[in-house]
Amino acid sequence: MKSRVLALVAAAVLAIAGSFLLIAYTNGAEQRALAGVQTVDVLIVSAAVPAGTPADVVLQSATRQEVPAKARPADAVTDPAALGGLVTTVDLVPGEQLLSTRFRDPATTQEPGSITVPAGMQEVSILLEPQRSVGGLLQAGDTVGVFISLATPPETTRLTLHKVLVTAVQGAAAAETKDPATGAGTGAASKSVMVTLALTAANAEKLVYGQEFGTIWLSDEPSTAGEDGTGELTREGVYK
Repeated sequence: MKSRVLALVAAAVLAIAGSFLLIAYTNGAEQRALAGVQTVDVLIVSAAVPAGTPADVVLQSATRQEVPAKARPADAVTDPAALGGLVTTVDLVPGEQLLSTRFRDPATTQEPGSITVPAGMQEVSILLEPQRSVGGLLQAGDTVGVFISLATPPETTRLTLHKVLVTAVQGAAAAETKDPATGAGTGAASKSVMVTLALTAANAEKLVYGQEFGTIWLSDEPSTAGEDGTGELTREGVYK
């Protein structure tokens, strides 16, 4: 019995001693690997950080670590003060180095799915059914043609504006609704799309007028699309 206990104790002592030897060897290997190699300090993310987090919050949990100089990216953060007032633009994960390119002034950060409005223009939003906004598939950065139809006799339709910049899109086309009795499509989509356009003052007036007193239809009109052959369409035909 005593011999068995002594054997167990001896095994435990050997295991502990082996662990210490392994740790010492590992530390020695790291030191040998860094011997003669120029090293620098970097800031390491120690906890998951969501996009939009202020830099001072990120720095509270960041740690310094020594790495070979060649392993530090050119945009690595070396001076925490340089991040003052900035926020993260992407999610950060534990273990990665803090990079200056992943921070931005919140005043200049665009919301996802939107773009900067060109100087001198204003934004106007219109709510449309998906079939009136290219199936709800428009995205910020696209350019569209704006068709305005007026119901007051004589009824008219005209491609009024060309290559208008889309700055934001909210919502998306949903599946076509179905008649519960027959299962057939009703032709109506179950969700509307809010499309925001960048316009000059004069064109903004035309868009709002069309929304207030008529109906609007958008086409996907890239820069290569032609503009010839259009005119005011009535029951009698097309007139320039």
